[in-house]
Amino acid sequence: MKGLHDKARQYALKLLSYRGRSEKELEERLTRKGFSKTIASFAINNLKDLGLIDDMALAETLKREALTSKLLSQKGAKTYMLQRGIPRCIIDQILSHDENIDTQNARRLMGKKLKAFKNYPSEVVRRRLYNLLIRRGYSSETIARIFRNINTKEDET
Repeated sequence: MKGLHDKARQYALKLLSYRGRSEKELEERLTRKGFSKTIASFAINNLKDLGLIDDMALAETLKREALTSKLLSQKGAKTYMLQRGIPRCIIDQILSHDENIDTQNARRLMGKKLKAFKNYPSEVVRRRLYNLLIRRGYSSETIARIFRNINTKEDET
């Protein structure tokens, strides 16, 4: 029995060496590898006691990655963290529902993508940008507000 515990712990450490993982992710990977739930939970608890698994710290890192690197909306960041196995209660603690963050990220994303769409007709650009922002989790209200601001700026020039 001790050998199985060590093998599960070693496999979990190997997985953690690649990237940070949540408890749920590790449990799924360990059971998929063939370890029983009790052995998997033992290995996870052991690594948790050592401080190698911390869902709260991982959630902070994923939030920063989702909002700054991936330019996701807060809803998109929530979905991203749920897919990575972060519990909903931790996500609710970490994410603040600030509409300004979504607006800023949507503008930054649009600015990056407009360069790639410069040779397309404006209707195609609007449609592609709208679909991109929807896929990233932005609300239609936020997208409409940004498009209105762009239109008024274009009208002024």
